[in-house]
Amino acid sequence: MTRERVIRLRRVYEAPEPGEDGVRVLVDRLWPRGLSKEAAGVDEWPKAVTPSAELRKWFHGGGSADEFRERYEAELAEPGAAAELSRLRGLADGGPLTLLTAVRDPAGSHAAILAEHLAG
Repeated sequence: MTRERVIRLRRVYEAPEPGEDGVRVLVDRLWPRGLSKEAAGVDEWPKAVTPSAELRKWFHGGGSADEFRERYEAELAEPGAAAELSRLRGLADGGPLTLLTAVRDPAGSHAAILAEHLAG
């Protein structure tokens, strides 16, 4: 019997929830402003699965959400990111995995796209 992966999305500014969060993974390219490493409680920071600086700049310059998804998924298919996705799936197979981001709406962000790829 295969266990379903539990992948949570949370803001990195929210306090850790021991016993609920499992492995806490920061999925932003840049470290969150005004947050110490101790307060963040981040276990992993795999930059290979974060949106590239170029993609972030393009999106914040007015790019569409649909095209962002396409471009981000293309980045996730690159060898380094694909290997990191596989490793993170392995972590999720062992228990909860919480993807942390500084964005205000994690469910509407790149973290949700990443969660879909990890769940599959």
